[in-house]
Amino acid sequence: MSNNPDAPALQIAAQHEIETLVQPDLPREQRDRLLVRELQARDVALIALAGYNQILSGCLLEAFPNRIVNVHPSLLPAFAGGMAPQPQRQALEYGVKVAGCTVHLVTADVDAGPILAQACVPVLPDDTVDSLSERILAEEHRLLPDVLRRMLAGRVVLDGRKVTLLA
Repeated sequence: MSNNPDAPALQIAAQHEIETLVQPDLPREQRDRLLVRELQARDVALIALAGYNQILSGCLLEAFPNRIVNVHPSLLPAFAGGMAPQPQRQALEYGVKVAGCTVHLVTADVDAGPILAQACVPVLPDDTVDSLSERILAEEHRLLPDVLRRMLAGRVVLDGRKVTLLA
């Protein structure tokens, strides 16, 4: 499912005969109520956001508590709230030595849910936004599927904000 009809993920899913949905351009609450109905009708257990650039409304968060996961291109809580490549640009401008990505649970507070996993990449002296983004994206592609597999297998323990990933 995507809010972008041109998202490459939709084409990849279609190649693998995976059902796809494109969200209509509606006001947020109305869009999310429709999304809840569509997801519940398909008995969706877990929602993964990757490149999704919409803020979710309360009705969606309430329908899927602790079952919506996002990947963000920074080591949260640093450089929260922006879409790629903004966090990567901020990391370079700030002069950090290590950047990376975070997989976290989605809550009403943007990029502030419990952290499920993080991966670091070094910031190199000659990095550009593009080169740093490329290395972070490679880690996102590794980390997000691993976390999702663990969640679906019941190998994630949540205790408040603290998360333990079981082998």
